Amino acid sequence: MCLLWGFSLTAQEKTLVPIRERVDIQSQVAPENSIIDGEWVAVGTRKKHAIQYDYTRLYDGKPSYRFELKQNDNTLAGYSAGETKGRAELSYCFATGKDIEKLTEKQFENIVKAKKVYHYGKGECPQGSTRHYRFSIYVPKDLKASVNTIFAQWHGMPDRTLLCTPEGEVKEVSDEEFAKICEKVIFKKDKGYDRLPLLREDGTLEKDKKGNILYQAHWEPNGWIIEQGGFPPLAFGFNKGYFYIKANSDRKWLSDKTDRCNIDPEKGEIMHPLISKYKSSTLAYKEPFSDFPKETWVTFEIAVTWTVYGMEKENIVKPGSLDVVMSYEKNGEKVERHIVDNETILIGRNDRNGYYFKFGIYRVGNSTTPVCYNLAGYKEY
Repeated sequence: MCLLWGFSLTAQEKTLVPIRERVDIQSQVAPENSIIDGEWVAVGTRKKHAIQYDYTRLYDGKPSYRFELKQNDNTLAGYSAGETKGRAELSYCFATGKDIEKLTEKQFENIVKAKKVYHYGKGECPQGSTRHYRFSIYVPKDLKASVNTIFAQWHGMPDRTLLCTPEGEVKEVSDEEFAKICEKVIFKKDKGYDRLPLLREDGTLEKDKKGNILYQAHWEPNGWIIEQGGFPPLAFGFNKGYFYIKANSDRKWLSDKTDRCNIDPEKGEIMHPLISKYKSSTLAYKEPFSDFPKETWVTFEIAVTWTVYGMEKENIVKPGSLDVVMSYEKNGEKVERHIVDNETILIGRNDRNGYYFKFGIYRVGNSTTPVCYNLAGYKEY
C-alpha cells in the first residue's frame, strides 16, 4: 500500500507528488509498492506529470488524483491505421501475489500467456449483476472543448482462450492448450501470425543474453483469431465539444473487431442507438462541453444493471438499465440533476467474465490536444 499520507511533508512538498509505478494488469501481478491507497494500480505512460497526488486540490481532506497528458504523450497505436492514443489511468481491478498463490509455476505461466492474470484479482463486477458507483471530477476552466478523452470507463474482461481456428471453428480452449498454440503462433491484438525464429544476417539464430532463441511474427496473418474485446461497455467522456455518457453492447460470442459500431457524440441522439448486426452503441446522455461545470467538483452517482447475454446463442436474455445523477455546487448552492433516469438499455459484452472500473485519461481518435483534470471519491457497492 502506498504510504505517502504517512509521511510528514513540508509545505513545498504538499503540491504534486508523482505516482510512478505501473502495472500491466492482464499479464502482471501487482507488487505491493505499486498498490495505490489500497485499491488502485496505475496503467499507461510513466511520465512524471501523467498521474500525481494533488495536495493543492483536496477531496474529503485527502489529495485528489491529478491526470495529465501533454501533446506528445500518446504512446499507443489507435483503432485505425496511423492513429495514436494515450493513456494515464487508475485501475480498480488487479491481482496480487496472494491471489495467485495456489497456482503452480506452470499454471501461472499459462495465465500470463493468456493475459488473464487480472481475472484472479479484485474489482470484477459479474455479468448480469447490478452495481452502484460513485466518483467525482474537477475540470479546470482552461480545458479545451476540442479534447477527445474518456475520463471514466467500465471495461470488459475478454477471455483470449476463446478463439477461431484458421478453419473457421470457434471454440474455447484451456489455458494449457492456449499456451501450446502460442508455441507456434504470435498474437497481435486479435490476429495470429506464424511464430518464426529471428535470424541474423549470416543466417544463424538470434538469441538473447540467456541463450534463448528469439522469435518474430510472420508479416501475414495465419487465420487464427482470438477474443480481444472492443469499445468499453460504459464510458464518460468529452469529445467534439460535448460531455457524453455512452453505453455499448456486443452480443457476439467471439467479437468482430472489424465492426466499429460506435455512436458519434456530436451527431448521435440521446437514447437512439446506432445498431449493427450484433452490436449497439447508445448515447445515454450528452450536453455541450461549455455547459459542463468547471472549477468545481462534479459528482456522479451511477446504478448499472448489466445486460444478460446468451453466450454461444448470441442473443439478449435480458436488457440492462442505467441511472445517473450528477451533482455539484453553483454559486454556493448544491445542484442535483437526474440526467439518466433508470433507462432500459443494452450495456455490456457477451463474455463469461464481467467488468471493471478505470478512471483517468484515455485520449483517443488520434487526438493530441492536451488534457488535465482531477478525479477522486470512487466507491462501488
